Amino acid sequence: MRFTELELNEQLLEALYYMGFEEATPIQEQAIPLILDHKDLIACAQTGTGKTAAFILPVLDQIARNPQPGTSALVIVPTRELALQIDQQIQGFAYFVGVSSLPIYGGGDGIEFDQQKKALKAGANIVVATPGKLISHLNMGYAKFDNIKHLILDEADRMLDMGFMEDINKILSYLPKERQNLMFSATMPSKIRKFANDILHEPEEITIALSKPAEGVLQAAYLAYDTQKADLLNYLIADKPNYKSILIFSSTKRKVFDIVRSLKRKGFQADGISSDLDQKGREEVLSKFRAKKTRILVATDVLSRGIDIKDINLVINYDVPGNAEDYVHRIGRTARADTTGVALTLINEKDMADFSQIEQLIEREVMKVPIPPELGESPKWNPKSRGGGRGYSRGRGHGGKRGGGRNHRNKR
Repeated sequence: MRFTELELNEQLLEALYYMGFEEATPIQEQAIPLILDHKDLIACAQTGTGKTAAFILPVLDQIARNPQPGTSALVIVPTRELALQIDQQIQGFAYFVGVSSLPIYGGGDGIEFDQQKKALKAGANIVVATPGKLISHLNMGYAKFDNIKHLILDEADRMLDMGFMEDINKILSYLPKERQNLMFSATMPSKIRKFANDILHEPEEITIALSKPAEGVLQAAYLAYDTQKADLLNYLIADKPNYKSILIFSSTKRKVFDIVRSLKRKGFQADGISSDLDQKGREEVLSKFRAKKTRILVATDVLSRGIDIKDINLVINYDVPGNAEDYVHRIGRTARADTTGVALTLINEKDMADFSQIEQLIEREVMKVPIPPELGESPKWNPKSRGGGRGYSRGRGHGGKRGGGRNHRNKR
């Protein structure tokens, strides 16, 4: 379906035209008419399906058609990176409709806080906020949300995993009871359904099945003991001098910077990012990586969802991810927009059963490649040996019909 068939405001359609957006993705095609019809909605769709535009476009349409003073829409997200990304997309979509937006997130300095305070007092039309920082402003009494018409909870599963339930409930106490509620989540475990039942009123439901990794992703795995991983990583990167943009995922913040130090000792241009960095530091690291000034970025799963970094040649899972669906999100950073890419995973003896569950989720066996002989002998592949593995979600909540084809021009 083309956007011109969705009865959106002409100024929004003009912005979409200039941005090169023509065909709606399945989540957009299904969600936009329901939101325009003022329905509450719970939608299950992974990163990369276009879900941000699915909720932002109809909300912008309604604000443009019925302008009012103060803040009309509140978007709550788990991370500052996602808040900034959504705010940037709002600015692009709203270029011709005169709707203002404001990102609220932690990690900044006093000047940034004062700027947020001033914009909240002025009543930005749309506020995109992380829970903790928004509560800091609400506690001081000047943020007025009496006119909120639309509440959007994005990455709801991740927010609950991060322990934001109490904060979200507190924020809800500041909002009018009569409002439209939209909840978007990459997974749909029982705790999300219960949370939705508490907030949403007779919601419509959309489920876009968890997509399998793009055909352009070449997947492979190396069986390696933890003591072999650092040398193996150096070997893999040295073996691919033409790969200009490499993203490495680690399971812990501490390990991120251990990996960075090891890579730098070998002469590689690398940087690390985790929640330990302040906002300015994180933005600088991401900016350098996007601009190809840094070849290798090592990160925790803060980057596996909600961050759009294009033209990544290689994704390496230094550790098997802590959730089977996160594997799909991680390797989805490469091979975007009909390009090709490589995704490699280093598997120790404890994580074999867990990786086998990932293979069941993506419905394919990932090729196992032997490590170089000079690094020693690999552990033997034994998917039945749990060895202290963590256990995984295996695509819960993604049942039902597949959501349709990929739209590579509109991954917002």
